[in-house]
Amino acid sequence: MAPRLATTFLQIALRRAARGTGSSSAFLDRRTAVQAIPDLRSIVGAIPWVLVGGIALRAYIPERMTLDAAILVHERDSAQVRDAFLAAGYQVTGLLSIGGFSVQAAETTDPPIDVLTRADHWLDAALASPVEDNAGYPVLGRAYLILLKLQAGRTQDLADVQRLLMRTTTTERESIRQIVLQESPDLVDDLKSLCMLADLEFGPPPDAG
Repeated sequence: MAPRLATTFLQIALRRAARGTGSSSAFLDRRTAVQAIPDLRSIVGAIPWVLVGGIALRAYIPERMTLDAAILVHERDSAQVRDAFLAAGYQVTGLLSIGGFSVQAAETTDPPIDVLTRADHWLDAALASPVEDNAGYPVLGRAYLILLKLQAGRTQDLADVQRLLMRTTTTERESIRQIVLQESPDLVDDLKSLCMLADLEFGPPPDAG
């Protein structure tokens, strides 16, 4: 079987990576919520949801500005969430190939919102115990956010995973590895490579050695 393009990319990155080229500690410790998004709590109501995608990174690492916001809901709540956005004056602008749909507020320049829908067995527990960003929005837990980005496999997703792994403890990394091993065992080697890249760029885990 031919290697995944993402795996090949990581092999190239490991060959070229230089130790200690990451950002300063002062920058890496920053947590902001500069990018404004609508008050989704007032739209979606009591239906469980979490931020995912680029905007979710700000709960863990310095904020990366994106062109849209993405949330994750359980597949069984998809129709109810869609109706909630329609009732709030949004329009459905398209379907997502990975499951879900995009919406945008009518007659505004607000960025679109991607509503991802999944039915993974771990999703209910993850939705029940989110992490909050600086704006108080619920964000998918780090381990499952890493899993989703590994599964997506795009270059930006891999870069995001590398930064999400920086300075995480060996204990947390093992928990992440176990989740990846259970859900997508073919991605364990990619995770290992990204841990190595994170350590080269940002230094070893705080509990190493």
